[in-house]
Amino acid sequence: MKNTYLTSYFPLLAILLFSLSLSIRVEMELLEILKNAGIYEGMKEFFTDGGIKLALLSLLLILFFMVFAALKLIANTVNEISLLFFSKDSEGDSLKYIRAGSLIYFIGGAISLFSLFSMIGIVAIFVGTTVVYFIYFVFKISPSMTFAGTIGVIFFQVVIWSALLTGVLFLAVKVYNSIMASLPI
Repeated sequence: MKNTYLTSYFPLLAILLFSLSLSIRVEMELLEILKNAGIYEGMKEFFTDGGIKLALLSLLLILFFMVFAALKLIANTVNEISLLFFSKDSEGDSLKYIRAGSLIYFIGGAISLFSLFSMIGIVAIFVGTTVVYFIYFVFKISPSMTFAGTIGVIFFQVVIWSALLTGVLFLAVKVYNSIMASLPI
């Protein structure tokens, strides 16, 4: 590619596409829960059906956008720290090589829109896209590294993401358990 900035908007579009697909899916589930609880009919006194759906979609889109933007920020930081520790490249050429990888997430986000009726499908597409991007990342940066450096990057990435995921899951379980323990049953 001649201009390295040609794909600079792909991360934003990928975040929007994944956020939109998750927002639509969660909105469908949330509307069903609200209808079953009898809350939806009360909401219709203040909003139209379209207004309720648009408000929920907008709020969920903003929520998921913030989550994916934070994940992108963390991912960029982890990628650059792993390059700092293990790469022989001091000019930043490796970052230029991996920039086109944002197309992978853009394609994954577009595909996720076809899986609106399956939360598992959307999550599987996101995880699959992430695995494909990780393989692309390692493949593109490996020429500027020794074999030990490449193994170090892989190990570093796996340890950091595993620790983050485990920590978030642990906190979620703790909050869930404390809420369940506080309910008068």
